Amino acid sequence: MGFCDVDNRASKEFVPGVHARTFWAEKMLLAHLEFDAHAQVPNHSHPHEQCGTVVAGEIVFSINGEERTLTAGDCYVIPGGVDHWVTNGSTAAVLVEVFSPLREEYKY
Repeated sequence: MGFCDVDNRASKEFVPGVHARTFWAEKMLLAHLEFDAHAQVPNHSHPHEQCGTVVAGEIVFSINGEERTLTAGDCYVIPGGVDHWVTNGSTAAVLVEVFSPLREEYKY
């Protein structure tokens, strides 16, 4: 795919209030995520490994039952098959995540 133009890539709402712009190669996928105020990603798991960082804002993240408040610069790593969820408060947040192998349902 080469260089990625986040600003000019159309976004897709994967869950209410969470807008993603995704880019991928053969074995991994990058997601630029914008969370509206009070957006939530419900508890779930998937076989993909996932890592990410908070670019802006503040979120509450739960990984395998451990809950933490993360702010800009904080990172996380989630092995495949581990339960996790995310929520944020009254301000928007931006995250960048990488999935491997790539998530087919995130390709658009």
